[in-house]
Amino acid sequence: MRRLASRADRERGGIAVIVAILMVVLLGFAAVSIDVAMLYSERAQLQNGSDSAALMVAHKCAKDETDINCSATAPMATDLANNNAVDGLSNVKSIHLDKPNHTVQVTVGAKESGTTPNSVSLFFARIIGSSTSEVTATSSVQWGTPSKGGMILPLAIAECKFNLDSAAGVGSEQVLELAVNGCGGIPGGFGWLKDPTDSTCGITVTAGPADHQGTWVYSDTGASMPSECTTADLSKMNNQTVLLPLYAVAAGTGSGGAYYIKGFAAFHVTAYRFASASWQISGNQICNKCIRGHFVKYVSLSQALELGNAPDYGTSVVRLTIGEP
Repeated sequence: MRRLASRADRERGGIAVIVAILMVVLLGFAAVSIDVAMLYSERAQLQNGSDSAALMVAHKCAKDETDINCSATAPMATDLANNNAVDGLSNVKSIHLDKPNHTVQVTVGAKESGTTPNSVSLFFARIIGSSTSEVTATSSVQWGTPSKGGMILPLAIAECKFNLDSAAGVGSEQVLELAVNGCGGIPGGFGWLKDPTDSTCGITVTAGPADHQGTWVYSDTGASMPSECTTADLSKMNNQTVLLPLYAVAAGTGSGGAYYIKGFAAFHVTAYRFASASWQISGNQICNKCIRGHFVKYVSLSQALELGNAPDYGTSVVRLTIGEP
C-alpha cells in the first residue's frame, strides 16, 4: 500500500499538463473554425458585391459606352459593393474595362478601419500570431449581341423594317405588316416560322453568319398565326418588349420557303391584329395583319439568350463569365 501511494504521488499533476496541452490545441481549432467561417461570410458578401458591380458596368456599356458608369471609375460600383456588405463597407480594388472586347473585370476587397486595405481582423487566430487576413472577390462579365434565343412568337421581321434612333435608344412608332412589302419576303408568307420538332408556340432561333451558310428557318405559310399559338400566347406581348428575329434573306415558296435569320431586335408592342386575335386595334383601319410599336435598345441578362457575334440591332446580352469565390 505504501508503494502504491508513493507511485500516485509521483503522477499527481500529470493530468493538468495534458489538459494544458489540449487547451492549446482546442484554441487552435477554435481559431480555425470561427475565423474561417467569418472569412467565408466576408468573401460571400464581397462576391455578391463584385458580381453586382461588374454586371452594372457591363449593362451600362452595352446600352451606352459614353455613360459615366461605363468606366474604370464607375461611381455606382462602390455603392453596389457597399450595399452587398453586411456592415455597408467594402473597397472596389480595381475595375479593368476593355470596351473593344466588351469585357469588364471587377475586384472588390474588404474594408475595415484600423487594418490594411482589403483586410479583415481575426480573433482567435491572434493567439497563433495571425491578426488579419486579406479577403477579395473578382467577377468578370462580357456583353455582346445574342446569337441564339427563344422567341415568344414564331415570327420573323424583314431586316429592312428595322428602324432605331441610336441616340435616344427608341425608334419611332411603326406598323410592321406581316406580308411581303418590298423587303424580299416569301410570296404569300407573313413571316411565320415553324420548327418541325416543336409543337409549342414559341421557337428557338439561331442567327447565322453574313455568308448565309448558317441555319435557315422553315416558313409556316399562310396569313393566320400558327395553330400552336393561342390568344394567351399573344397576350404575352401586350405592352411588352419582345425580341423579334430579323431575316436578311428569304428563299423558296410555300411550305418549301425558309428565312435566313441575321440577328435580333427588341420591339415594344403597343397593338397588334391577326386573323384570330387583336389587341388595341379594332377593324382593319390600320392594317390587316400587323404589329404596332417601336424598336428599342434593350439589354438582357436572360440565360435563354446565347452570347454571340450577330450584327448589332440594339439588343445586347450581358453574361457573368467568371466569379472567383
